[in-house]
Order: sequence, then C-alpha cells, then structure tokens
Amino acid sequence: MEPRIITLPEKKLIGKRLKMTFANNRTFELFRSFMPARKAITNTVGTDVFCVQVYPGIPDFKQDIEFEKWAAIEVSDFNNIPDGMEAHTLKGGLYAVFHYVGSSTDLRIFDYIFQTWLPNSTYQLDAREHFEILGEKYKNNDPASEEEIWVPVKMK
Repeated sequence: MEPRIITLPEKKLIGKRLKMTFANNRTFELFRSFMPARKAITNTVGTDVFCVQVYPGIPDFKQDIEFEKWAAIEVSDFNNIPDGMEAHTLKGGLYAVFHYVGSSTDLRIFDYIFQTWLPNSTYQLDAREHFEILGEKYKNNDPASEEEIWVPVKMK
C-alpha cells in the first residue's frame, strides 16, 4: 500500500481533547462526548471528523507515552467556539496519506506504516500532529469502514 504524499495547509479545528496513553486509551470516552455535541459547531468546513494525536516530539509509540487526542471538525474561523469545546490549529506540512479499509480495532495498518513503509521510504517522521479523517464511509469497528491516516513526514 503506497500513500499519497501531500502538502497540507494549516487547518482550524474545533473539538474536544483528552490526555491518554496507549495503555490507557480513552478514545471511546472522547468520541462519546464529542459526537453528540458537534452539532453546536456552526461554522464547519465539510462534514469530516478529525481524530488528531498530539505527541511530545517524535513519538516512540510505547504503551506509557502520554499524548493528547482530539475529536474535532474543521472550521472557517474561531469566532464561535461552543461551551465545552476548544480551538486547535493543525499545523500544515508534508504528510503521507494512507487510504485504509478495515476495522478501526485492527492495528496492523500502523505496524505496516511505521515498521515497513516508513523505514523503506525516503521519509522520516516529523514532529507534528498525526491524524485520521473519518469521512462518510467511516463505520467504527466495521471491516468495510474507510478512513484516511495522515502521518507527518519529512525527507530523510
């Protein structure tokens, strides 16, 4: 599976965030809180939901690394931030974008990206946000689900 390499412009997001580790994954809690509340965001750009991970520097993906995860939607501006939500500016830059079809609980795609594709590519990880775009074809835990996995990269 070869990714598309895309230069992404900066994006404005509004959503909710939680701190977590891989060992103490709170993604379900985050999205359970965000999804019903997202209707309060009035200045959206599209309908895609962003699942953003903000790591401290270049992540080593160990079970105890603490990071921030966001559930958010792109907006045109930060003029109207609903109660209980926050603004986040997604840094732009170079990304490897993987179109993934499969269950969100099947983590083999990440093994492929970080253990096979990345070491054999002309790229290395960059210290920016990692994220997934959960569009209309995304269905949580469904083997037919589709999403895009965005990995920040730079040339080696």
